[in-house]
Amino acid sequence: MARLRLGPLLRYVDGSSATVWVEASRPCTAEVRCADGARGTARTFQIAGHHYALVPVTGLAPGTAQTYEVLLDGTPVWPLPGSPFPPSVIRTADPEVVRVTFGSCRWAAPPVGEKDPVGPDALDTLAARLAAAPDSERPDVLLLLGDQVYADETSRAIRDRIASRRGLADPPGSQVADYEEYTWLYHESWLDPEIRWLLSTVPSCMIFDDHDIIDDWNTSASWLAGMRATAWWRERLLSGLMSYWVHQHLGNLSPAELAADPLYAAVRETPDGTDVLRAYAAQADTHPASVRWSYRRDFGRVRVVMLDTRAARVLDEDGRAMLDPAEAQWLREQALGTRDTCDHLLIGTSLPWLLPHLVHDAEAWNAALCRGERGARWGRFGENLRQRADLEHWAAFPESFEALAGLVAEAGTGPGAPASVCVLSGDVHHAYVAEPEWPGGGPDARVLQLTCSPVHNSVPLSVKLGFRFGWSGLGRALGRRFARHGRNHRTALDWRCTGGPWFGNQLMTLTLRGRSASLRLDQARPDGTGKARLTTVEESSLTTS
Repeated sequence: MARLRLGPLLRYVDGSSATVWVEASRPCTAEVRCADGARGTARTFQIAGHHYALVPVTGLAPGTAQTYEVLLDGTPVWPLPGSPFPPSVIRTADPEVVRVTFGSCRWAAPPVGEKDPVGPDALDTLAARLAAAPDSERPDVLLLLGDQVYADETSRAIRDRIASRRGLADPPGSQVADYEEYTWLYHESWLDPEIRWLLSTVPSCMIFDDHDIIDDWNTSASWLAGMRATAWWRERLLSGLMSYWVHQHLGNLSPAELAADPLYAAVRETPDGTDVLRAYAAQADTHPASVRWSYRRDFGRVRVVMLDTRAARVLDEDGRAMLDPAEAQWLREQALGTRDTCDHLLIGTSLPWLLPHLVHDAEAWNAALCRGERGARWGRFGENLRQRADLEHWAAFPESFEALAGLVAEAGTGPGAPASVCVLSGDVHHAYVAEPEWPGGGPDARVLQLTCSPVHNSVPLSVKLGFRFGWSGLGRALGRRFARHGRNHRTALDWRCTGGPWFGNQLMTLTLRGRSASLRLDQARPDGTGKARLTTVEESSLTTS
């Protein structure tokens, strides 16, 4: 009899259809049945000895909430017997109001009964709140903006499994090495009872960041050459991309996109899709521009454009860019295709566009050194510093930074422009709101950088002090000295921090109703009883109708 190994995850949902992702213990037919009769089935496909299905559910009524169950070969496997959680539901889109909750950087919670070294998990805490009041306000979608798993920072339990399989003396040591070990990370993270229930009942969109593969993934051409020279990197990268496609990317796509996807068809048509998927991952490594991980989702009159800012990079120092030309053109088409159809444009990028001024200027200065503005000796120093200090955000790709600024202004200007254009990011282990200012007046839309991180990770004192200083007047003055030394052209764009910085395990929520938008930041804090609760630390209106 087939068992449910992982999931279900409720992924894509619109007004009449949904997709539900599961992993089973053996080949089988997965079925989703809703209380109102809507249903869907899918045969599992096999990757590296694991069996998965993405079940398309059709016939849903718009604006409704239907409980559902999962069956494998006709046997009910979800909800779990004796579950303390409410039934999982599929809520079809309400075009009048859209709630988008987002964050990044979730290190898997420790086993039950052990002290959590990084504090309460914000997603766990959100799950507890929703489970206690299942009819209360809930997100229409979770945007998980990177570092869903940490391939290079494993828990004690994962290290013990690695040691029993291959030992820790051989590279990459306690980091994951192949597809099988990647599956352990997803199991550790998504089998957490609260997270499992939450992801079964709230739709999710995901994109990778560096730790899904390795810290500072694709920092520079020099970094990549060094990694490719190791004996273990290729297997790690291919396994990381394969596991990302299976566990995260597939669920980002609509049923229509899935039906038209040749890779998805090829994997499902063969008894074992491992070689097919591995060849695709190898192509993504060799020819990154031939593969697109970015995608678009529309929620009524809210458009979400999720960007791949890791694999889509151009690393050649002479043409260094955050997005390759085809990816940049695709972004333009998605952002500018919102005229008269979109009230709010949300651009999801794991890495913040607008950073504290000192950090921005330091990264732009470093980029100038690396491209040789101060000579070869400074160039070598700059590359060493870039890799040691993680200087690889949008500011480290100056032309890409300016291009995004221009695109955001263009998308937000003129008749039919959205009321707001928000860049949603994570990565930097704190939260803040930054607002850009253009010389001579900016776009008609309200433009904001909204950064929220971590969901569950450490926030060292050095990070707190460094980012607070980075926003200060003294930090800005120091940044200008870096800019002068690097002979940088000063960007015409200016910006200021209008909220934060806030430190802690946290989630941001945008509530979008018509052309109005409001923001809430919730932090997970101990409640004094050994549990945690979400505490609202910021609530503000961004736009009004």
